[in-house]
Amino acid sequence: MSAVVEEYRAWLTEFLPKDYYERYREYRWDLTLRRDYQRAAFEAGWLQPTWPREHGGRSLGLRDAMEVRIEGALRSAPKLPNIQGPGVAAPGIRQFGTPAQIDRLLVPLLRGDEWWALGMSEPEAGSDFAGLRTRAERDGDVFRVNGHKIWTTQAHLSRWCTLYARTDPEAPKHRGISCLILDLQSPGVRVEPIRMASISDETFCEVFLDDVELPAENLLGPLHGGWNVALSSLHHERQMIWIMNWVEIKRGLDAVREARPTDDICAELGSLLADAEALRATGYRALGNELAGRASPEADILKLLGSVTLQRVWELAAVARGQDGVSDPDLLFERQDALAATIYGGTSEVQRNIIAERLLGLPKG
Repeated sequence: MSAVVEEYRAWLTEFLPKDYYERYREYRWDLTLRRDYQRAAFEAGWLQPTWPREHGGRSLGLRDAMEVRIEGALRSAPKLPNIQGPGVAAPGIRQFGTPAQIDRLLVPLLRGDEWWALGMSEPEAGSDFAGLRTRAERDGDVFRVNGHKIWTTQAHLSRWCTLYARTDPEAPKHRGISCLILDLQSPGVRVEPIRMASISDETFCEVFLDDVELPAENLLGPLHGGWNVALSSLHHERQMIWIMNWVEIKRGLDAVREARPTDDICAELGSLLADAEALRATGYRALGNELAGRASPEADILKLLGSVTLQRVWELAAVARGQDGVSDPDLLFERQDALAATIYGGTSEVQRNIIAERLLGLPKG
């Protein structure tokens, strides 16, 4: 274990309540603890380890940063309460934002003082991000926005949103999109939470935009350059997703073992153990490629492999528990939570298309 990881482990141990692991089922939903963790991690430099100290980091290299993230996941560090803020919005603002945008928005986001939503999905576009129809028309010093977003996580609790809208309807789908910073308290914005089928504090919402005026200075990145803003922002998120999935897979495999599985279940368990190790090895290969400046086809495979394996693991855990698992609310939550893994951060259908077209060179269907 590196000195950096040992330092993080000691810091995390000091931060967590003494009975954290004994009462983890309660603490995992403790919003106050999770808010305090984000603020403390920012101040100590563990929130974004590769970034400079003023942005919640320690200027660590990619390898040390990944080891810190893996250690946090293995130790069940509190989940950030508004994870898409630091995970997706912050990298986009830091990379593409103007000095004024960075100065006003980045630190409150990283500290958790202001929450963020991602205005990407739309009702008629499905998994096709480039098929969005929300329009933003330039009118002097403002953009006038009309449209409808859906599956916008925590929009009802967020102050800001990275809103993707079509600014050039004549351009090819990928090239006519811009990213705008939307104040969700603006006139013309209506947010409607969607009733959830499972227990979750990450409520989906619909966001309706009716002649919303956004200052032109709220453009994030180049005009019509929103596609690259989205890709760069999501790349950071997907690096974290495979680690999270791997750790959750390990927990699910432990649950199968504890259920004293039959021979048939043990055979499937062995297959999933191999998949879990393949996921971890692929993650390290992707890191090695990034450090060497090489193309990394492994990075495109990680999200798909991790999310599909996670679902299989928790379904096997339910089979192993048999009738005893039917009335277990914790097991039900894990199974429902695993279902979301093939949707967030890019659906499995989109990931398969990316692999088929970009890695295998297959023609579009």
